[in-house]
Amino acid sequence: MYSSIAQANEAIIERIKAARPHWIAVRPAAEAVPVLAQGRKLLHAGPPIAWAQMTGPMRGACIGASLFEGWAATQADALRLLEAGEVEFIPCHHVGAVGPMGGITSANMPVLVVRDTVHGNQACCNLNEGIGKVMRFGAYGDDVQQRLCWMRDTLAPVLQAALETLDGGVDLTALMAQAITMGDEFHQRNIAASALLLRVLAPAITALDRPKTELAAVLRFLSVTDQFFLNLAMAYSKAVMDAAAEIKAGSIVTAMTRNGREFGIRVSGLGDRWFTAPVNTPQGLFFTGYSQADANPDIGDSAITETLGIGGAAMIAAPGVTRFVGAGGMGAALETSEEMEEIYLDHNPLLQIPSWDFKGACLGLDIRRVVETGITPLINTGIAHREAGIGQVGAGTVRAPLPCFEQALEALAEAQGITA
Repeated sequence: MYSSIAQANEAIIERIKAARPHWIAVRPAAEAVPVLAQGRKLLHAGPPIAWAQMTGPMRGACIGASLFEGWAATQADALRLLEAGEVEFIPCHHVGAVGPMGGITSANMPVLVVRDTVHGNQACCNLNEGIGKVMRFGAYGDDVQQRLCWMRDTLAPVLQAALETLDGGVDLTALMAQAITMGDEFHQRNIAASALLLRVLAPAITALDRPKTELAAVLRFLSVTDQFFLNLAMAYSKAVMDAAAEIKAGSIVTAMTRNGREFGIRVSGLGDRWFTAPVNTPQGLFFTGYSQADANPDIGDSAITETLGIGGAAMIAAPGVTRFVGAGGMGAALETSEEMEEIYLDHNPLLQIPSWDFKGACLGLDIRRVVETGITPLINTGIAHREAGIGQVGAGTVRAPLPCFEQALEALAEAQGITA
């Protein structure tokens, strides 16, 4: 169908530009991902991994999910269940989903459902719990369980009821186009987007016929959870890149993800095949009492944002975040985005960055450019403690490993009948 890789890439880029994902619903995960409805199954971040290979944060999140679902009454019971192989693990990316950090999602957890109104595909992501001792970073104590139950029983129903009053849901592209001009890059900084979202939701929430205490608690949670929009940005990026992946040609990366052991990528011309390499460990700033020695290796599906071209690639949009992740100041932010510009093919006209002379965010990550230049994507990320049960201990940046891009390029050359 396409006479060259370049022609296929052009078609993919146009498909990305045409996508218009809307937030349309909040549903139990088992409704959005039917495979979760039967048996003991958990979704996880990254390429496929077994319990024995999981690092601390993902193991902690699995314990937390087992307690939340009632599969176990204690941590010890949960460990016995998991070690006995009684839980099936499924990568989020295999079922149209994404999950931050551990990515662990179980049947009764609520998920955000995003639909691309142009191409018709959907993607989902669990809800953001806030920062600190949260399940996605491997914490699973009583406070974590209470929050998860409140999110299931109060937050999710209120958000769903509010969305039902909004014709067509929330246009995420329009909201993100505003937020990127206000200093967000949508991975480590989502303060503007979260505030703009609250502005959209608040009138609908306050008009609901529900107990005022419930509505007040939801509004209070949304008002202080600066990263609430991250999970929507992830579902947005997943929906866009899944639409792009329907063109099964070219050299554009359609997914980047990490499971704490391996970094994995998928490429448009190579379908659902994973190309993996050992992950690196994030470098950054740490909360009081923690240091680099406590950091877990890179983990989570949130690199789907950098796959689209936001996050670390759009650092120039959020120079304030460079201090938070320990990456310098305005000069470092500009240098990072200019470096990333070398490995992406185009710019996104929908997400224009004032501090970059209104150039759009990067778009179209090309494995050929990565291998040719040796420049790998820079990812903004939270840092989880390497031990289960502790949670987030900092924030920083990390590089994708080059070998997975080299493997993918070799496979693409073989598929094209090209020999070195």
